[in-house]
Amino acid sequence: MTIMFNKTCPPLAASDDSTFRVRFSGLSAGYAGREVLHQLSAEIPKSAVTALVGPNGSGKSTLLGVLAGVIRPTAGELHRGGGRPPAFVPQRGAAGDALPLTVRQTVEMGRWRDRGPWRRLTRRDRAIVGTAMDRLGITELASRQLGELSGGQRQRALIAQGLAQESDLLLLDEPTTGLDPEATEGVAALLADLVTEGVTVVQATHDLDAARAADICVLLREGHLAGQGPPGQLLTPPLLARIWQPA
Repeated sequence: MTIMFNKTCPPLAASDDSTFRVRFSGLSAGYAGREVLHQLSAEIPKSAVTALVGPNGSGKSTLLGVLAGVIRPTAGELHRGGGRPPAFVPQRGAAGDALPLTVRQTVEMGRWRDRGPWRRLTRRDRAIVGTAMDRLGITELASRQLGELSGGQRQRALIAQGLAQESDLLLLDEPTTGLDPEATEGVAALLADLVTEGVTVVQATHDLDAARAADICVLLREGHLAGQGPPGQLLTPPLLARIWQPA
């Protein structure tokens, strides 16, 4: 699906559609009249982990929101390759502590897109939810209230909710925030497994170790594209120093 927005931009360069899941050109977006992203052009390869890297305020979360369809760009062209709608897992703080939801109910919400919020889950739905919880190691937390969990436990519940959507495009905003090293390694292993299953993963991260483990990095600074490529080539000390230095 290709979505055009209201300002002109250069046409997308020719590309083999089988190699990418998302492609955008001249993409701009922001909030309440304040532009955050400025004329971004990049490709997200299919069945790979892409890390969005940059300092706080560089536009990582905004770009994820655009890819998820929850933020409408002000200009540019966005093309999503064939597949199911994306599954978006926002930062842990975006889920309210006051919601009276158990962990299982939270993960079950991942089935709402297919079933709707008011229809009973089928046996298949329940199996999908159970598998997602098991993969994130939270089965024993099923009856716990979401607001009672530690930050890391709640983050794993939200990732499980994303898995339950069964999308081939998984968008994660700082997925390892609040996780201990063991859980962080577990999430990294899970993402690698998902890629082998044909899932395209895009994660915004400030963790350079996580970025270096990705297949491709998209480097942002103040809403501008600072580079895209394999982490070994892109995440060099000189470039990182320039990106993180004060404007």
